[in-house]
Amino acid sequence: LSEPNSFTYTLKAEDAVQLLTEAVNTGSKAEAVRHLEELLSLNVPVSVQLSPEAYSQESFGLRVGVEDALSDVNIPITMLVNPGMTIAELKEKINHDYGFHPSLQCWVIGRRLAQDTDTLFSHSVTEDNNQAFLYIRSAQAASFSHEKQKQEEKDRRIGGRKPSPILGARRKQPPFLPKPRCPSPVQPKPVGWACVQCTYMNKPTRPGCEMCSADRPPNYKIPDLYQPDDEEIQRLQQEQLASLQYEQSVIEEREKNFCNLLETDAHDLVSNTEELDCTICYCTVMPGEGATLRECLHSFCRECLKQTIVNCMDAEVKCPYLDDAYSCACMLQDREIKTLLTQEEYQKFLELRLSIAESRSENSYHCKTPDCAGWCIFEDDVNEFTCDICNETNCLLCKAIHKGMNCKEYQDDLRVRAENDTAARKTTEMLEMLLQNGEAMYCPKCKVIVQKKDGCDWICCLMCKTEICWVTKQARWGPQGQGDTSGGCRCRVNGALCHPKCQNCH
Repeated sequence: LSEPNSFTYTLKAEDAVQLLTEAVNTGSKAEAVRHLEELLSLNVPVSVQLSPEAYSQESFGLRVGVEDALSDVNIPITMLVNPGMTIAELKEKINHDYGFHPSLQCWVIGRRLAQDTDTLFSHSVTEDNNQAFLYIRSAQAASFSHEKQKQEEKDRRIGGRKPSPILGARRKQPPFLPKPRCPSPVQPKPVGWACVQCTYMNKPTRPGCEMCSADRPPNYKIPDLYQPDDEEIQRLQQEQLASLQYEQSVIEEREKNFCNLLETDAHDLVSNTEELDCTICYCTVMPGEGATLRECLHSFCRECLKQTIVNCMDAEVKCPYLDDAYSCACMLQDREIKTLLTQEEYQKFLELRLSIAESRSENSYHCKTPDCAGWCIFEDDVNEFTCDICNETNCLLCKAIHKGMNCKEYQDDLRVRAENDTAARKTTEMLEMLLQNGEAMYCPKCKVIVQKKDGCDWICCLMCKTEICWVTKQARWGPQGQGDTSGGCRCRVNGALCHPKCQNCH
């Protein structure tokens, strides 16, 4: 008696489910409530499943990151799906396209472990660029074997149960043959460049990988007929705007730095902007109380720099920075020195520099006017020096000022005045001493005493303009004048010097 009662019980439940399904489909609320109460009184297990027609049939791309137990590399793939697709259908699609059995697949969407009966719609996957994660387990971890796989394939060929297409309890169905698999739709070839690191397919205009930020291949060329979508156009506009803003910030920074440089250059002495310890006196120098040198940017207290300048015995003042491994070779600028010294100290410094420069110059001559500070640096072909300070003309050959007289008249006057004038006598004795020491000589033509200034062995008499060879004490040329090699010192005739110690008398 139990079997007929059980059959009747199940038949009533299926009829109630069928009627409830029709009431829901037709929108009859009262009928749906009545049949639902009938199902509640029967107390039977019921599963509810939406028909595929309830979801949008528009397909879109789902980005899937794939990993397995043997590799740490995340391999991205893109699948064509729709919102009503279940996770079980996703697994079958992966099995068909890539050969990974559903038992080995573990799907994670939105930080949730997806179940086989879940739809993509239930995980809010309804449009392009949604992401999912697929982990491929090992066969051992999934308790999967070849025997189990063969048994599943055998069961699939023989036939099995499939879910009822209506709302309600599952009922037995006659065995059925599996539907032939339809070939997957041919997906269009994606346009873009594949990242060499993560293999992600990027849009043509992206300069770097969207996933791992790797650079675009240098040999990739954007297709001429490529038309970017709205999202890409917006990104390109944002990149262009960011580039313009960066260029503008660079220009503003340069202008700011230039203005700061001009402001700093307007000060003769640059003050320190931070507190520092002077490397000379080791005292703490507060901001604005020290000085930073322009050439090397070394900073000191002002008193130490002033003492460095005052005690310097050179024409130029070096930076006083010195440690165990380095000595600064930069020089202080003149405006820095002038700011650190008083007017009197600066004047003495200039006089010292002038004296040092005069003493170190080889071809220098000091004016013979008493107490005159004028001096010059002369060249070999110059025999007179007019002082800019006292306006007196100095004879560089006589080493004297003989105003209104030539060299011969001046030397004759010296001999006459030597008998009664002590100064003239000392000058005459000095000239005779120069003749004896070889530091002066008589002109071979007019017999005027001449001296060599410096440089080569060529000199010219101021009186008769005779070119003289200093080392041989003879005229440079023969009786016929310049170019006559029949007489004179005959230097360089047939390639021979006039004297072993000749220093270019020609």
